[in-house]
Amino acid sequence: MIVLAFDTAMASCSAAVVRCADGDSRILGQIHETRTRGHAEVLAPMIAQVMADAGVAFADLDRIAVTTGPGTFTGVRIGVATARGIAVASGLPVAGVTTLKAVAAGAAKHRAVQGRAIAPVFDARRGEVYVQCFSDTLDALTRPQVLGYDEAWRAVREYRPILAGTGAGLLPVTDEAAAGSGALPDQPTAAIIAELGAAGGISADPVVPLYLRAPDAKLPS
Repeated sequence: MIVLAFDTAMASCSAAVVRCADGDSRILGQIHETRTRGHAEVLAPMIAQVMADAGVAFADLDRIAVTTGPGTFTGVRIGVATARGIAVASGLPVAGVTTLKAVAAGAAKHRAVQGRAIAPVFDARRGEVYVQCFSDTLDALTRPQVLGYDEAWRAVREYRPILAGTGAGLLPVTDEAAAGSGALPDQPTAAIIAELGAAGGISADPVVPLYLRAPDAKLPS
């Protein structure tokens, strides 16, 4: 299976074409940029570049995978809308992958995480974080939530997880082992998203964003 995957949900923009088969994967083309804005302008050229690097056309693809959030409202919308547009034009199925699971999957590849639960934590601003806890085999142990720092730690501490993500340092951890390592990923990467998208099922319904709270910007009443 050849998967085109991309992410614009948070403070990076990435795209990759990955060949996935029998649990193994090979990256055919990949670009990852740290970026807090301008995702809409760079995503289409980035996709074109990784497709060219991989030497594949849309007719060669089997699936699209995209992050659905949580993340910035604009970023999530850009990624999901692009995936939907490509799906309509190409007839390809789309797999949605949460940013929380993508970071957990990246962390699970590190030796220090083996046998430990993983709690991705993203800074959601306003004194809150997005958080969820997974086993090292990526089974969800809690649901995705947006919580204050103290609440977030209470929600996952029983699993004694290693923390990963942009908000990992915000939690008042009481277990030094939970702090994890600076080597753990703090942003989703498209190659990991492709692997998860290949392994997951495809819904007949269109992929939709995962928003855990209302947007900060609102129309005047």
